[in-house]
Amino acid sequence: MKMTFYGQFVAGEDQESIRPLIRHNKAFGVGSILDYGVEEDLSPMEAEQKEMESCTSAVERDGSGASNREKQYQAHRAFGDRRAGVISARTYFYANEAKCDSHMETFLHCIEASGRASDDGFSAIKLTALGRPQFLLQFSEVLTKWRRFFHQMAAEQGQAGLAATDTKLELAVLQESVAQMGIASRAEIEGWFTAETLGVSGTVDLLDWSSLIDSRTKLSKHLVVPNAQTGQLEPLLSQFTEEEEQQMTRMLQRMDVLAKKATEVGVRLMVDAEQTYFQPAISRLTLEMQRRFNIEKPLIFNTYQCYLKDAYDNVTLDVELARREGWCFGAKLVRGAYMAQERARAVEIGYEDPLNPTYEATNSMYHRCLNYVLEELKLNTKAEVMVASHNEDTVRFTLRRMEELGLHPADRQVYFGQLLGMCDQISFPLGQAGFPVYKYVPYGPVMEVLPYLSRRALENSSIVKGAQRERQLLRQELWRRLCTGSLFHHPA
Repeated sequence: MKMTFYGQFVAGEDQESIRPLIRHNKAFGVGSILDYGVEEDLSPMEAEQKEMESCTSAVERDGSGASNREKQYQAHRAFGDRRAGVISARTYFYANEAKCDSHMETFLHCIEASGRASDDGFSAIKLTALGRPQFLLQFSEVLTKWRRFFHQMAAEQGQAGLAATDTKLELAVLQESVAQMGIASRAEIEGWFTAETLGVSGTVDLLDWSSLIDSRTKLSKHLVVPNAQTGQLEPLLSQFTEEEEQQMTRMLQRMDVLAKKATEVGVRLMVDAEQTYFQPAISRLTLEMQRRFNIEKPLIFNTYQCYLKDAYDNVTLDVELARREGWCFGAKLVRGAYMAQERARAVEIGYEDPLNPTYEATNSMYHRCLNYVLEELKLNTKAEVMVASHNEDTVRFTLRRMEELGLHPADRQVYFGQLLGMCDQISFPLGQAGFPVYKYVPYGPVMEVLPYLSRRALENSSIVKGAQRERQLLRQELWRRLCTGSLFHHPA
């Protein structure tokens, strides 16, 4: 295994054994993003059972709260094994709080190792490893409903179809609508938006609206929205038991510990994106960390999945929020790892497919988001982006736009990222040309990373295509050297 599949995609068994590979890559200008690639070897049935138990609240289990939950944000046994159809992303299933503490310790070791390996390192974490996913599921539903409510009122004010950053509600009309719905009294509504949060514009945009659901306020506990099906007002946030409240708090505490360690050792922390029914909460919690830690530079990076229909809105709103509040924007752009699973789930359960309809549409979305961020980098020298892509056209697009915008590799605002064992024909030329480029480096004992490797084996078609491309490039280089007589001479 070490000489074949494991050796191609995994760096070694522990932090000591991976050092030669890290040093080798670094010599060619390629950095490392360390990832302890061990996964629990669960059967599909065991994974389903864990998921159903950890995504269902006590209120739902006794039958008193399930009716208020939208289908998209409920656990479904047919999709309980979140590994199904997912190739390159690792998957965590909740067991207990001690297991979450163990995952946190593993992430801490990776952060420390990244700090020792480089003075400009990255480390990646997954929030589903750090707490009970029920909280992510419920909070995602809250954020989605609240955003949908904003757009519903925007449509009533004749602003349907505008870009998210351009949609602004007239405050007086908004207050009248909310009061008529019986959501709150006029006095309460007037207290929602102060001069500090609203300024003197007389309008409310989506960022103002979203700020009402904020860890810094108590208002979110009292918010209700109209149910589109029944027309009845319903509380946004389902009631948590005392134990569930403690579990939610501990997840936030673990995130805080990791961010503080990253600050201490000078490592940037990338929060990986996950399934759409978790992602609104993951993005929001990451944003809260960015507010606290991205003061002097982007320490926390949020991940944007460009196969999502709302990817551009998500990117532009977060860039605008960073401008408005004065913290440093940091982003990783990916196409997305959960396509087959997300499409199947939407069809089976019966909600709108959240993904772009075609591969071409996803490419277009990626380049649109990337172009927007690169233009922001031109204006804001403290913003940074990682272009996490194996697509050669995307890399060429990035290099061309960097040249046009005057973004220099030495400024280290634009990073490139690829998986270990893939697309070396992209990574190493970029590194040798002086561009900041990183390999995502999994490591761990052979037998314990087999669950991860077994899914990577499903990438055979893309691996073969990549290998064919690399062989073609090698043949071209070999022929060039034969023709120039430089085959046996080290280039100057």
